[in-house]
Amino acid sequence: MEDTRPGTGEEKSAERLTALSDGIFAIAMTLLVLDVRVPPGLSASGFRDAVGDVLPNLGAYALSFWILAAFWQDHRRIVRLVPRLQGVSLRLALVWLGAIALIPFPTALLSEYASEPLAVAVYAGAVCATNLLELAVLRTGMKGSGPCDAATEDTAGSVAADLLCTALVFGAGPPLAYAVSPAAAMWSWLALVPVKIALGRRGRRRARPAV
Repeated sequence: MEDTRPGTGEEKSAERLTALSDGIFAIAMTLLVLDVRVPPGLSASGFRDAVGDVLPNLGAYALSFWILAAFWQDHRRIVRLVPRLQGVSLRLALVWLGAIALIPFPTALLSEYASEPLAVAVYAGAVCATNLLELAVLRTGMKGSGPCDAATEDTAGSVAADLLCTALVFGAGPPLAYAVSPAAAMWSWLALVPVKIALGRRGRRRARPAV
């Protein structure tokens, strides 16, 4: 017998989407670490060389894990803002989850071919596109959920600003990789650190109750 209590359907919808997304995030984050390994049976010098060779893999793993963690955190906030995704927003959410599941592939490219502009461009493009997809999920979901209060609008604005800034930083990666160098493109990603700190401070100030 179907539960017809108010809000029950929305709550179950959010739970299902959260369970699916958590599973995909767990798999994607686990796959990232598969490229971080040292072959067995090496000599002492071979072992030292292999440890040195695995450092780029560790860097790519740490970067992608941080990015996926940020995606997961933003997604949890979106689910609270839009408990029920349907229609266009639901289809976009599924495409976005497909992009999340794909992140280990450009991560492997980056860890093995960081000196190649194409590898850096593919990685930056994948992260940029994933951010834009999540932003589209937020916008279409908010539009379909009807009017909301000022606090919800503020929170949605903070999430949107975070996603857009990340998309812009990584969107500059492909042209930088080809016009300047792959290293310059990767160093430019550090701009996210002060940007996210500034956005976090701004969000905390707006969340403080008026005295």
